[in-house]
Amino acid sequence: MMTWPIGFLAGLDYVAYKPVDVVNTLARQGYEAVSWPFAWFDPRRKNRSNRKVLVTNTRDAGLKVSEWVIQLDYVSLDAEIRQDRIRHTLEALRELAALEIRAPVNVFTGPAPWDKSAPRLGKEIPEGKAWEMVYRAFDEIIPLAEREGLTLAVEPVFGHLVHDYYTLQELLQHYPLDCLCVNFDPSHGILYGNDTAWAIRQLGPKIVHVHLKDAVGKPGGLPGETFEFPLLGEGQVPWKDMMQSLEAIGYAGCTTVEFEAFVYYQQILHNNPVTASQVSMDLVRSLGVTGNNH
Repeated sequence: MMTWPIGFLAGLDYVAYKPVDVVNTLARQGYEAVSWPFAWFDPRRKNRSNRKVLVTNTRDAGLKVSEWVIQLDYVSLDAEIRQDRIRHTLEALRELAALEIRAPVNVFTGPAPWDKSAPRLGKEIPEGKAWEMVYRAFDEIIPLAEREGLTLAVEPVFGHLVHDYYTLQELLQHYPLDCLCVNFDPSHGILYGNDTAWAIRQLGPKIVHVHLKDAVGKPGGLPGETFEFPLLGEGQVPWKDMMQSLEAIGYAGCTTVEFEAFVYYQQILHNNPVTASQVSMDLVRSLGVTGNNH
């Protein structure tokens, strides 16, 4: 059995719950951490008091914050939109720095293929131009993160400029800095044929957070078209090898379930996030991962 704190990304219909109900539910189910998506702490939608309540509720439930998820798209043909997303990120980082919790901050690059207004790489925007946009964004974001003692955890995502191990390396090599690290989600790399266990060993201490999410299929479309993010264990992620590699590098962070089996969620779980997190906990334990309290 492999032991890391197990968290759940509080998206799905949990976003309609009160934060105290989310964390108490997850704690009862055996989770030790929660990943908070942007909707819960966005400075343009939530005030500082809301964020302090979020932290207090999390701690009172005995949970850790495994990550703060910002994930704004920095690749856009509209310069005003692009710059506003950079400003938005900077606003969020300043507010997170005002909190006591120094959890990794999850960011990605874009362009997000599920956003119809986002340009398609190689068709509506050359990769080189997209890299210029991403570098301009990170040139502003990284210095603030460094000053505030925050750790950025870049997540490669399907269809994005940074979408697998190899494109991630371009970003890491451009910014060889301690504050720029990795959120390792095996599902996206699997779609591009990455060797999960090898990638983990190569990245080593750069991995500061891990998502538990499976995948099956090939890139080229959206989920449900050329690939799926099924329930844990139903896809192509080599879970045993992955866990052994995390042990080999001495990984000591959280492992957070990101539930995106949306058809199952809608048709079988009837959009019930409580059932989704409970099913996920059962599956994680079946994969051989236990939390520190179990």
